[in-house]
Amino acid sequence: MSATGTTEQPPLAPGARASARALAAAKKRRERWLIPLARLVILVLVLGVWEWGSRIHLAGQPKAIIDPFLWSRPSRIVERIIEWLADGTIFNNVFVTLLEAAMGFLLGTLFGVAIGFVLALSDFWARVFNPFIVALNSIPALVFAPIFFVIFGLGVESKIAIGSLVVFFLTFWNAFQGVREVNRDVYRNAQTLGANRPQMAWHVLLPSALSWILSSLRTAVGFAMVAAIVGEYLGSTSGLGYIIAQSEGAFDQTGMMAGLVVLSAFVVAVASLVAWIERRLLRWKPPPSM
Repeated sequence: MSATGTTEQPPLAPGARASARALAAAKKRRERWLIPLARLVILVLVLGVWEWGSRIHLAGQPKAIIDPFLWSRPSRIVERIIEWLADGTIFNNVFVTLLEAAMGFLLGTLFGVAIGFVLALSDFWARVFNPFIVALNSIPALVFAPIFFVIFGLGVESKIAIGSLVVFFLTFWNAFQGVREVNRDVYRNAQTLGANRPQMAWHVLLPSALSWILSSLRTAVGFAMVAAIVGEYLGSTSGLGYIIAQSEGAFDQTGMMAGLVVLSAFVVAVASLVAWIERRLLRWKPPPSM
């Protein structure tokens, strides 16, 4: 027992450590196929219940349990997506939406990270600009959509502007906070070793902010896509948002749901790509304990 009254745990023997590592590796291998399998089972169950409910009528009820007029059914949605793949509808419109979302994401991230990083280096200018940034951040980005439509028209430029504004504030605050949360001991040690400002920024401040920045990128990807879709929904002649708006206006629930499914699939794919990049760039971080 130590002087503080707590019992110290004896270190594990080499054999016990090897056994613990083997168990952890086996658990990780199981999870590699258990997690995708669990996702697949949940998806199949949801789609199966949806299809079944859209075809089954309760006794004495004229409508199905799940009204196919309002919610369509998975089989119809799959048929519509296949039709869109055959006639090029998906590729033509998805390309427009992905272009808008990608450019909004890249521009918003570039300016958000750069300005957040620079402001975090100066406490004086951070305090000067803080009320202005907070005020702008409190205004929903979609409020500026009509202004962007007037300035840039109904083309991709207005959707890029909306997406950039949305992504900017997400990445700005994370870059700003990441620099401010740098380990002070590491910072002082680097100063003691004679690191200059560029070296401090590259070797100390940027790695500190990187985990904050990357953690915001997955959220920013989804918001950039949503901004592009909403912009197309409000005014556009192409894109997934345009398809969804046209289907909704024609009471074509199957087309609307098919557009939402395609949108969700692309958002999941892009978010998975960002997560993979994050894992590659942050391999130096220890894995979470839980």
